[in-house]
Amino acid sequence: MLKQFSLVFFLLFGCYVGVNSLRRPLKHLTNELEVHAPASHVWEAFRNLGILRIAARQKLVRSFQVLKGDGGVGTVVKIFFTRGRKSGYTERIIVADNHRRVEVSQALKGDCLAIGCSVEIVTFEMAEKSHNSSIIKARMAYAVKKGFEAKDPKPSIQVVATLSKLLKKFVENKYHA
Repeated sequence: MLKQFSLVFFLLFGCYVGVNSLRRPLKHLTNELEVHAPASHVWEAFRNLGILRIAARQKLVRSFQVLKGDGGVGTVVKIFFTRGRKSGYTERIIVADNHRRVEVSQALKGDCLAIGCSVEIVTFEMAEKSHNSSIIKARMAYAVKKGFEAKDPKPSIQVVATLSKLLKKFVENKYHA
């Protein structure tokens, strides 16, 4: 039943992104980082807002507020970073697949949306490389609003890369302790 739901959800999500990309083509930014720990350990630390708790302890995130949900699909969270983004960044988790170790969030307010993007979607995937090694794959997809093309607004992959580095350090320290 869960696999069927996941398949249907991914198909519907793919159709949604596909239809929206016909209006405004999606641009992509990617970041990959190898972790010397199994993907299951990385995912366990990341999921259910675990990455935000790690980021708060490391002072990348000043605070975060769960506006709705429990860390799974439908959760809406407002994040206040310690640098930049004075008004915060709000996102909704639209996919949280424990089997595939994938989480997809859609920006609702702030970041790229505040400077001319119509959509921003962030995907984190913890991919198994070997039994003691994995890769954090982070992807950002965004579309630019009509009239903002010349400015070419885009989200910063740097925040995502920094989150991946924090997660790597946390998991490797815990796994190899």
